[in-house]
Amino acid sequence: MPPDYSGQNLRGRSFKGKNLTGANFSKADIRGANFTNTILKDANFTGAKAGLQKRWTVGLLIVSLLLSGVSGLFSIIVGVLVAYVFDTKDTANVVIAIVSLIVLLVFCIITIRKGLTAGLGSIAGAFAVAVAVAVAFAVAGAFAAAAAVAAVAAFAVAGAFAVAGAFAVAGAFAFAVAGAFAFAGAFVLFSAYIGWRSLAGDEKDAWLRSFAIAFAATGGTSFYNADLTDADFTGAILKNTDFRKANLTRTRFYEAKKLDFARVDNSILVNRGVLNLLVTGNGRGKSYAGANLKGANLIGADLKEANLKDVDITEATFQGACLEWVNLTLAQAVGTNFTSAQMTGACVEAWNIESTTKLDNVDCRFIYLLENPKLGTDDRERRPSSGEFQPGEFTKLFEEVLNTVDLIFRNGIDWKAFVNAFQKVQDQNEDTELSLQSIENKGDGVVVVKVAVSDDADKEKIHSDFTQNYQLALQAVEEKYKSQLQAKDEQIIIYRQQSGEMAEIVKLLANKPINVQVDNKVENKNMTNSSDASRKIEIGSVGRDFNASGQALNLGDISGTVTNTINQLPTSPEPDKPGIKELLTQLQTVIEDDTNLNQEDKAEALEQVKTLAEAGKNPQEGTMQKTAKTAMKILKGTIASLPTTATLVEAGSKLLPLISKLLGLG
Repeated sequence: MPPDYSGQNLRGRSFKGKNLTGANFSKADIRGANFTNTILKDANFTGAKAGLQKRWTVGLLIVSLLLSGVSGLFSIIVGVLVAYVFDTKDTANVVIAIVSLIVLLVFCIITIRKGLTAGLGSIAGAFAVAVAVAVAFAVAGAFAAAAAVAAVAAFAVAGAFAVAGAFAVAGAFAFAVAGAFAFAGAFVLFSAYIGWRSLAGDEKDAWLRSFAIAFAATGGTSFYNADLTDADFTGAILKNTDFRKANLTRTRFYEAKKLDFARVDNSILVNRGVLNLLVTGNGRGKSYAGANLKGANLIGADLKEANLKDVDITEATFQGACLEWVNLTLAQAVGTNFTSAQMTGACVEAWNIESTTKLDNVDCRFIYLLENPKLGTDDRERRPSSGEFQPGEFTKLFEEVLNTVDLIFRNGIDWKAFVNAFQKVQDQNEDTELSLQSIENKGDGVVVVKVAVSDDADKEKIHSDFTQNYQLALQAVEEKYKSQLQAKDEQIIIYRQQSGEMAEIVKLLANKPINVQVDNKVENKNMTNSSDASRKIEIGSVGRDFNASGQALNLGDISGTVTNTINQLPTSPEPDKPGIKELLTQLQTVIEDDTNLNQEDKAEALEQVKTLAEAGKNPQEGTMQKTAKTAMKILKGTIASLPTTATLVEAGSKLLPLISKLLGLG
């Protein structure tokens, strides 16, 4: 049972290094509590009060007053230096005053326009050092006072010192009292303005804000290096809290107060826009392009028409969020939870999703696959092309592309090299079922082959294996082409591009041993516009089709080999019930006699019959079953390309199911 600290006074308590998974700290007073290195997964901090204890507040107030006093002292020095301009009796003093005034004005102007760092860089020498120290102390004093709720007191002390300084100088420089007072007061106001601007989040002086917040968080509640995965800080007061190096994966900050005064360093909270989104849950119509939203908890958030292009939303949650018309182009959404989100009209061009991406019960009528329409058109690749998704169809559509490996060929495909590589990859990954999901001709010689894999498949290994095997096979095939045809490289490229035509692909696919899952859905064909977590292989070198050699086929030899292999199978013990041997013999005869098959198709079909016969010798062996499945699919592909009146079509519809059953292929 997780511990329950709800409503308790835990000020100053140490929970350092403990495992408090699921603990309840709701409405507890955790000011000054130490949760360094603590495991706080699923912990409940709703309504909790974090920050400084009273004694730390008093201490910081005293330090703030001291810093404000130092600020006032330096303001007096600045005022005195500039006041020398009224000392007309001493030329040297006037020169010093004028130089000081010019340098001071340059410093102030540059600081206001570009920030304190640029202002300091614009001046040099002893005066620069003096001014820098003065401003640094002034800003620190202003910030510390703000953190300790003493901004008014700080300004008052600074002003008092400035006034006191002015009157002190009056004793020595009667004519310079008014000038010294004015310049000292002006410099105090300038310092206060820089402090206020930084406190408001101006990026020009972000380092000042970070310094002040770090100073003010000293002694506050510490979650340094804590694991706050799925922790809930809804409605909590988080001023002067240390979240450095904490794991904030899906940590909920909805309606948290004073979070912008917490020490967050390099977490996603460092971006003020993201912080406000996490606190308010309202990002409607806003742009977060390129932002880091990794692990963000945006349950129920309103992000309608927001721009999330190229954002990292890995492991984030958008459960029940409104994402209608949102731009998710190039978004990294691995492990992201979109359960029950509203996504009608969203653009998902090239977003990166994976099997860990949750798309359950997504409410979506239609989506777009392109951010911008094609040149001269208004086509953004709407899906579905017309009408609307039925309940569950959106989820089903993307589930089909989650577990795939995309093979992208830039100049067509050398199918002989492809088949060789594909079969080797199957052998190297025999525990993983591989099959072709779709083949798409994208034009200009670009062909995309999607290979379906199981949920637990090692896509990276499959990617690597295919790349290596294809390149090796490609080299061998191209050497053969060059020697047999003595073709120029340019001619080979033309052949490659021609191989990319869909008609050629279908013809070759029907004749080569590749696992193919036939999917005639129009909606799935264009999903290459949508990126997912599948591995992509971009291959620039491809070759010709399988028949480049032009050598004549000897059907007699092939048929004799098939007959010998079939005869090695046992005869059916029941004369009136044919076994695998008798069925394969009938299939061989039909293939040889069918005039609708050309010589090459007959040779290929007979090779598949031979493969089935070899599998029949040991039908339970895993590798043989795989090759038998491949042969069966190729035979079906060959039959599908024939006229319905062909003899093999009728015979195949009867024989293939019986052969498949006897081989245990289902």
